[in-house]
Amino acid sequence: MSELEKDLRDILVQGANEMKVALSEPQISNLLAYIREFDKWNKAYNLSAIRDIRQMVARHLLDSLSVVPYFLENKHSTENVIDVGTGGGLPGIPLAIMFPEKKFTLLDSAGKKTRFLFHVKTLLKLENVSVENRRVEEFQPVKKFNTVISRAFASLQDMTEGCSHLLETDGVFLAMKGIYPQDELAPIADKIELLESIKLDVAATDGERHLLVLQTKQ
Repeated sequence: MSELEKDLRDILVQGANEMKVALSEPQISNLLAYIREFDKWNKAYNLSAIRDIRQMVARHLLDSLSVVPYFLENKHSTENVIDVGTGGGLPGIPLAIMFPEKKFTLLDSAGKKTRFLFHVKTLLKLENVSVENRRVEEFQPVKKFNTVISRAFASLQDMTEGCSHLLETDGVFLAMKGIYPQDELAPIADKIELLESIKLDVAATDGERHLLVLQTKQ
């Protein structure tokens, strides 16, 4: 194992331990294989503004893994998940590696990004992953989803309005945000209920992170 490989593994394993996320050896291997491919393709496809692979482990892998406790506590309502605006597969690919029993659909309108996702799906044999190269408003799923997750939307209003057609009646939006977005809640308050706000402690990363659990009012 090279010094770089050891560093990447240490950042991942120590960070996951700090966040109380248990990783098996196959999961560690797949997560690191994913981030190596991400780094390789990033040079040509511009998947991320981050260029240092060590930073990618912290700010992409560990950030994605920070929502694992929510998925563990809400097993039945997270069986069929769509990651909208997934880009290079965040948080969808790490979550699919962690939860092979759940179905993940990764949606992005950029062809170069979905080509990368197809490559990763094939390389890592992620049979629980589907990739859709479409705009969200054009995607009409045969079966609606329990959960819409995203870290891509500029505002909660954009997310809830743009993705409402994807959710089952009692489905939830999971919005991964930085600082608590108080100003974004008021414009949607008449239609959307905030069920829960969870402060995420992302190891090896500065700055606030929050997971907002939202649901359309019935």
